[in-house]
Amino acid sequence: MATQKRRFNRIKIVLIEKEKSNIWLAEQVGVSKAAVSKWCTNDNQPTVETLFKIAEVLDVEVCELLVTGKK
Repeated sequence: MATQKRRFNRIKIVLIEKEKSNIWLAEQVGVSKAAVSKWCTNDNQPTVETLFKIAEVLDVEVCELLVTGKK
C-alpha cells in the first residue's frame, strides 16, 4: 500500500495560477531553485518569514498558500 504524501502548502498551485516559474520565485525570494522545488513538492516547507515573503511576491494572502485541514 503506497503512502500518500501530505500536502501542507499550495505554492505550486499558486505559481501556476499566477503563471510564474519556480526559477522566478527563487530569484524574487533570494533562495535556491532547489529550495523552491522542495516546497512545491512538499518535501520541505518554507519558514514562516519566507512564507510571508512568498505571499508578498505573489501578491496573495498567506492563507492562500496553505492547505486547510477542512474538507
